[in-house]
Parts: sequence; structure tokens; C-alpha cells
Amino acid sequence: MVSKRYYSLIWITLLALLVAVVLISLALGPAGITVKQTVLILKEGPTYTPNSNFSSAQHRIIWYLRLPRILTALVAGMVLAISGMVYQALFRNPMADPYVLGISSGAAFGVAFATFLGLVGGATGVYQVPVAAFIGAIVATWAIFILSGGARRSPTVLLLTGIALNFLLSALMSLFMYLNRAQLHSIMQWSMGSFATANWEKLLIMASVSLVALLPITLLTRELDILLLDDASALSVGVSVRRIRLTLLILTTLATSVTVAFCGIIGFVGLMVPHIMRLVVGPKHKNLLLFSLLGGALMMVTADTLSRVVLGATELPVGIITAIGGSPLFIILLIRNKKEMG
Repeated sequence: MVSKRYYSLIWITLLALLVAVVLISLALGPAGITVKQTVLILKEGPTYTPNSNFSSAQHRIIWYLRLPRILTALVAGMVLAISGMVYQALFRNPMADPYVLGISSGAAFGVAFATFLGLVGGATGVYQVPVAAFIGAIVATWAIFILSGGARRSPTVLLLTGIALNFLLSALMSLFMYLNRAQLHSIMQWSMGSFATANWEKLLIMASVSLVALLPITLLTRELDILLLDDASALSVGVSVRRIRLTLLILTTLATSVTVAFCGIIGFVGLMVPHIMRLVVGPKHKNLLLFSLLGGALMMVTADTLSRVVLGATELPVGIITAIGGSPLFIILLIRNKKEMG
């Protein structure tokens, strides 16, 4: 049995790494702001007071450009990590995550389709986008669950269904990009994941919706453990499988869709983080949820920092960074699943 001291040590280590990465990410950039100045600017608060430690431009860069972007990446990482953890329990499939299953693509398609129809835009566009994303994501989730037979079918059928849906939605997204070539670059950058357009208003909406969606999941960790069993076993201990599964699907899809709406499609975070955390703290969801929150935040802030600095003046889509890290793990899991199935 793992001691509480071990969990505390891992928690403190992850938290310290996250704080360090956030501070370094805030300081990195062409403005020449040091880590010490960054800390002083954060202590100053959002209102600038003239002083000799930093300029008003540096204060504005930290508070109104970099900080909302990094916090958005932090929230997105938490959401995608927890969503991946939940999907893996719901579908009893270690390779399930919002990106692989096509749920992120469904959210992106919902936004693209609504934009194409002229339903998103104007002063209320920032609120319409998450709604369109949620509708697209929930339709994609429903299609995957129905076509694959849900948890009762083999992992291979589930993956093939998600991959097929991904191909279809990607083709339709390409069609929208072709028909709307004036915004081709911005649509392409968004579809590959980006935090470049983050601001405090979007962050507030995204964080609020994510909190509403993820908070109930913290009360359902026991049910997640039980869902890893077969339906008959779950029912025998008093868990309403259909009700719990539907509740968790709606909650995770809501959180995923609002993340995709504002940050684009970012893959493999929900696949990598839960697997890494299982190796560190074990499979019990009460522990896994807490550590996946920190792990997801740490991974996403790191990936966004790399996306900003790896090519110098040109920003690399963050989805490319996570795909480079996640694809090898996905292949390893496929090989392992093939061996287990004989």
C-alpha cells in the first residue's frame, strides 16, 4: 500500500514544477522581462503604478497577453486530462480520449458549421461559439457510442469508429476551409490548437463552464472505479450504469467542447496524462483525478511554452507539440492491446 507521504511528495513536486514552468513561461519572450520582474509585476496587480522595476509595457504584456494565455493553457490541460481519464473508464478502453475518439473534432466541426452558416459572430460570438461546440461534440459522442455499441463492444471497434468519424469530420472541416479561403490561415491554426487569441473574457467563460462540468466528477470517483467492471457487477453494488454513464458523458463533453471552442483541437493530452499518472499513483480514480489535474496543467503549459519559443519568431501550433509526444504512446498502447487480444 502506498503511503500518504508518497502522495504528498508527488503532489508537492508536481505543484512546484507547475509554478516554475508558469513563471518561466511568463518571462520568456522578446520583451526581455526577467523572472524577478515577472514576480514583481504579478505582485503589482492588474493596475500599473509607475516605478523603476518595470515599464508599463512590460506590465501590460504580463497581465493582458501572457498571463491569460498561460492560465487558459492550464485550464485546458486540466480539462483534457480529466476528460481522457473519464472516457477511458466509460468505454473501458485505455486508448480513449477526446481527440482519438473524434469528440474534439465534433466540437470543432460544430463551430465551423455554425460559422459557415453565419450563426456565430458579432458581440455575442464569444458566447455562441461554446454552444455550437457543445452541440457538435455531443452529436459526435452519441454517434460513437451508438455505432460502436458503447462499452459492450471491443476496443478495436470503438477506435475504428472514432477514427472513421475523425476522417469524416476532418474532410468536412477541409471543405469549410476551402469555401472560406479568406480565413484559411486562422482556421487552420485554430484547428491545430492555439492559445494565441486567449484573453480574460474567454478564460472566464472557459473556466466557469469547466468548473461546473468537472466539479460533479470529483464526487463520482467511486462510480468511475466501478464502471471499469462489467455492467452486471456495477449494478450488483448499486450503481445505475446508464444514468452514471450518461451524466459523465454530458459533463466531460461539455468541458471538452468549451476547451475546443476557444483553444482548437489539441490531441493526446487526455491519452498521455492519465496513463503517466496511473504509473505514478495507481488506478484508483480518487487519486488519479487530483494528480491528472496537475499533470494536465503542467503538460499543457509546457507544450504552449515550447510552441512559442521553438521556432523563434514563428509560433508553432500547440497541437503539433502534443501530437509529437502522444503518437508514440498511442502506438505502444495499440501494440500492447494487440498482444493482450492474442
